[in-house]
Amino acid sequence: MDEIVKQAMAKWPNVPHCYGWLALDARGSWRMLDERAQTLRLPGDKIVHAALLGFINRNYTHDDRGRWYFQNGPQRVYVNLEATPYIARTDPEHGFMLQTGAPLPVIEAAWLTDTGQLIFKSGETIALVDDRDMTQCISRLRLHGAAIDDEQLLSLLEERDNFAALSFDYRGKHIPLQRIARQEIARHFKFERVPQPDKD
Repeated sequence: MDEIVKQAMAKWPNVPHCYGWLALDARGSWRMLDERAQTLRLPGDKIVHAALLGFINRNYTHDDRGRWYFQNGPQRVYVNLEATPYIARTDPEHGFMLQTGAPLPVIEAAWLTDTGQLIFKSGETIALVDDRDMTQCISRLRLHGAAIDDEQLLSLLEERDNFAALSFDYRGKHIPLQRIARQEIARHFKFERVPQPDKD
């Protein structure tokens, strides 16, 4: 977290939190949700200003309820999550990079959703793989240690019996893939997709 942010938090500790104005989409883009976007349930405008993106990424964290937020000076700006708190993209040097610019050097566990989305866990980091990178990831899937094709994968998503034999090949390790329903992701990993204020 930026030092200037820490100083602002100490100087103004009781600034009201902000909800519903910032979102992270499933491809790792930060989006500003103005009143029109909120009213019409639009995805919002992508934030493209490099300095602002860097500021958000450096000051992105969560509270003990699993609500993710950007600490904007003394104010918490809670984030609506389309998918997971982090989005991962393939990277030729690091393997995978998060939307914050941080590498994902280790994958401790992996899940495949019922809709074919890939999720990684590394420490406290839960990251959905950007759908534009799934083609590269499918080439790393293994069934009983052998490569699989799209048809085999679709068949596996529809059944449960052979799923335990599916793994993700990453840096010489075969990481077993677990099944998870898309609607269960937030509950399973204990985060809030659309943070709400504390009830009095």
